[in-house]
Amino acid sequence: MKPKPIEISFTPADNQRLANLCGALDENLKQVETALDVTISRRGEHFSLRGESDQAQLAAQVLRRFYNQSRQHLSLEQIQLGLIEAKNPTKADTQISNELSAVENASPSLMTRRASLCGRTQRQTQYLQQIQNHDITFAIGPAGTGKTYLAVASAVDALERGLVTRLVLVRPAVEAGERLGFLPGDMTQKVDPYLRPLYDALYDLMGFDKTSKQFDRQAIEIAPLAFMRGRTLNQSFIILDEAQNTTPEQMKMFLTRIGFGSKAVITGDITQIDLPKHQKSGLTEVKQVLKNIRGIAFTHFESEDVVRHPLVQRIVDAYEKHDQQKQNSE
Repeated sequence: MKPKPIEISFTPADNQRLANLCGALDENLKQVETALDVTISRRGEHFSLRGESDQAQLAAQVLRRFYNQSRQHLSLEQIQLGLIEAKNPTKADTQISNELSAVENASPSLMTRRASLCGRTQRQTQYLQQIQNHDITFAIGPAGTGKTYLAVASAVDALERGLVTRLVLVRPAVEAGERLGFLPGDMTQKVDPYLRPLYDALYDLMGFDKTSKQFDRQAIEIAPLAFMRGRTLNQSFIILDEAQNTTPEQMKMFLTRIGFGSKAVITGDITQIDLPKHQKSGLTEVKQVLKNIRGIAFTHFESEDVVRHPLVQRIVDAYEKHDQQKQNSE
């Protein structure tokens, strides 16, 4: 027996607010339908929501929340971020009666160009807190969970506050399932394509001009992992991105580069390893080797922490389900 549809109305009717709520060609409603797997029918200010009972109830809450914000135009980004927060029961804006819990779960304030930057899920908030409270932090989880972006934001914050004197952003130069062959140019031009996501995050968080000046002053350095051997990095904030593509030997080499007054954040997704089939990932091994070391923190992100298009979360879930079925059949 199909569950009865949920009916909600926004009265008295305000055509401008309804237009802001629904979006051009009902695009906002389509985003809600896709993210929550429901069907929304609208007639004027009356909405009918069909789907699984829990999802339909959540969709009704989401529509009411967006309607309260609809005195102004609602961007697609606002809708998608709002859906992510609504699907996470421990989202940052949940009303917490216990004052101590509210302090513990508060997202740290970061000094970046994006004043509103904060953890969108409980794990993201925990991740930011762990970076501030630990010298070495590991972030493991699927794409889109903010592992790299929040790490770069924390690094920019540390540089702006004078807690470190430079940022060192590192990536293994491993091709993602394809052979690019010979790349023209000097060494910097050869490795730049692998490091582009780090540049993008810096430009977004600091602005192009300020980032360029910091590069000129050598306060920011971006380098492939192979260049780290033999170095000792003091008073630095070091990020190793795409760490699933390191070998155990490379991971050990990187971790032993950390000097006095430095912090390190290591991020990666162990479901997207691009190493040769016979090669073990250093990120997979380090989870077991360092799990009981005091001063080292691990954050394990899940699909509900994905802060991208709502479909990305469902794609991640579908792949996890497929992989699990494949393992069970073997």
